[in-house]
Amino acid sequence: MVQKAKILLVDDRPENLLALEAILSALDQTLVRASSGEEALKALLTDDFAVILLDVQMPGMDGFETAAHIKRRERTRDIPIIFLTAINHGPHHTFRGYAAGAVDYISKPFDPWVLRAKVSVFVELYMKNCTLKEQAELLRLQLAGAGEAREPAGLLAELSARLAAVEEQAEALSKQLDDDAADASAVATAAHLERKLTGLRRALDALEPGTGGGTPPLPS
Repeated sequence: MVQKAKILLVDDRPENLLALEAILSALDQTLVRASSGEEALKALLTDDFAVILLDVQMPGMDGFETAAHIKRRERTRDIPIIFLTAINHGPHHTFRGYAAGAVDYISKPFDPWVLRAKVSVFVELYMKNCTLKEQAELLRLQLAGAGEAREPAGLLAELSARLAAVEEQAEALSKQLDDDAADASAVATAAHLERKLTGLRRALDALEPGTGGGTPPLPS
């Protein structure tokens, strides 16, 4: 059973959270509400999220301050943040959003289809990265159990086949991003994922009989 990705929705107005849930429900992922920056930071302490939709104008801790806290934490610094705002103070205000670590900055009212499409890209990247981590962990466990001995050919073939499936999906996603002229941040994240896949493939190839050497380093 494929685990669903979690999307964090942060807005102090219940009607806005309800609207976001209606727009994103078609993605069939887990939507988590937070009505303040403090509540969002609390949710981030225990759960992993594919992307955060963060309202800028909130009482108390606003979106910019909340984003700054998120980016300072090692656990959460790499989570993509999409800022949502009902006001537009010009380029300076937008620049402040990107400087705070946002991957996108969208003014309300926004196009529901566009927002859903942007979020879906980051959800797909997150799911591919989770699959890659699972494959790397499986390989680590198998190596730990076998010590320095070579793994049976059947196991290597199974791991190679699983990795090939992830590689194919990552390649298709990268082509889709190129065709759609997606956000630079999404393209960069996809490129990072492909580099991890390349490292894992090299580690797996090094286990094939006749390659020599001990246990190869695995991608983090």
